[in-house]
Amino acid sequence: MLKNHRLRLITFAALFAALAAGAVLLTPVLYDRGWLQFNHPDKERFPVRGLDVSHHQGVIDWPLVGRSEYRFVYIKATEGGDFTDPQFHRNWKASEEAGLIRGAYHFYTLCRPGRDQAEHLIRTVPGAHMLPPAIDLEFGGNCSKRPAREEFNRELNQFLDMIQAHYGTEPILYTTEEFFKAYGDPSWMKRLWIRDIFFEPDDFPGWIFWQYYSRASVPGINGPVDVNVFYGTEADLHGLILQEKIDNDR
Repeated sequence: MLKNHRLRLITFAALFAALAAGAVLLTPVLYDRGWLQFNHPDKERFPVRGLDVSHHQGVIDWPLVGRSEYRFVYIKATEGGDFTDPQFHRNWKASEEAGLIRGAYHFYTLCRPGRDQAEHLIRTVPGAHMLPPAIDLEFGGNCSKRPAREEFNRELNQFLDMIQAHYGTEPILYTTEEFFKAYGDPSWMKRLWIRDIFFEPDDFPGWIFWQYYSRASVPGINGPVDVNVFYGTEADLHGLILQEKIDNDR
């Protein structure tokens, strides 16, 4: 009798371990296919929602997106010192025509000087009727170089100083917890856009944008897209918009 009881316990333990292992293996697959979502931000606390897009979303039907619940969009403009997103100019014009509050973002590479990258962004993005420029700081998709913190800060600060001087506002800093642990600074908290697909980013007080899911389905966009919330009201978001036209040749 005791032997049978032990056998049942061993069987149940093995079954539980197999199920747990299966769940671990299946979780990224289910997430990647958009069948699993960990965060569901409360719509009363976070009523203002938006997207971030690039050429990876292909040709977007902006009038259809404009009729959705999403009120703002950050559009990839540039990367490094010489890459311009091939869909940027179309997305920039069409998103405004569709009534969305728009902003542009730059993917910051660790392999190019900050000055080169700032000059490229300034040449590409007009400075009117837009949210503050956002800087994408992450390891995913970046080059293999990992500069010392001192070198990184020197290059990034030069980049940020040039962007702020040109557009007349502090940029938004998009980052991940992994990147923040490696290079982050408390000063980033003033205008932080944090990616966290598992939890509300309570460890980052003062954040203003939160990317909470990266596999959303949105009418007008083929395939998955990143979705975000803004910490504030739509009036607060409008307060961030740059109104004055800036000469990009200066």
